[in-house]
Amino acid sequence: MEQYATEEQQVEAIKKFWKENGIAIVVGAVIGLGGLWGWRYYSDSQLAAKEEASAAYQAVVEAQSTEQLDAFIQNNPGSGYANIAGLVAAQKAVDADNFAEAEAQLQKVVNETEDAKLAAVASTRLARVQLEQGKTQEALNTLESVTLDSFVSQVDEIKGDIFARQGDMDKAKEAYTRALAASENNPLIKVKLDNLAVAGQAE
Repeated sequence: MEQYATEEQQVEAIKKFWKENGIAIVVGAVIGLGGLWGWRYYSDSQLAAKEEASAAYQAVVEAQSTEQLDAFIQNNPGSGYANIAGLVAAQKAVDADNFAEAEAQLQKVVNETEDAKLAAVASTRLARVQLEQGKTQEALNTLESVTLDSFVSQVDEIKGDIFARQGDMDKAKEAYTRALAASENNPLIKVKLDNLAVAGQAE
């Protein structure tokens, strides 16, 4: 036997259902659609913000303006673009022989980025800048934070530079040898090893 024998009873049942539950359904639908619209709005806003930051970053890099780079970094704190802009700003500072400014820019990137590879890039550059300023121990300390396998050769090469600057040729040779083993046929490291040998003969 069917639950409702006649069409009239079915209509009455539907009316009753809507009378008892209609408001809740409508409210739920409004909330659901509102939530969906809100999420889409949020997603679109996030995408628009990223696209805007990307365009601003591109404009700044193409302009090659230190002032614009600094303004961009300040206006986009903690963003990936700001960290990359920090690397660009540091390079410009190095080109201008302003190693203190380069050190500050790179240290900021190291402190703020959540990207391990970007942090490693910034740290190795920071160590080189610190070495350029004669801060050999600070440079060694900076390199301790770089643990990615892909940076082993680079880290050991810089350590070799640091030990050579400190006058510890044995440690420098060991570091360069490790660097060369991790990056075979690197001509620059070979030259550095050869220079150590020549320096040793001269002594």
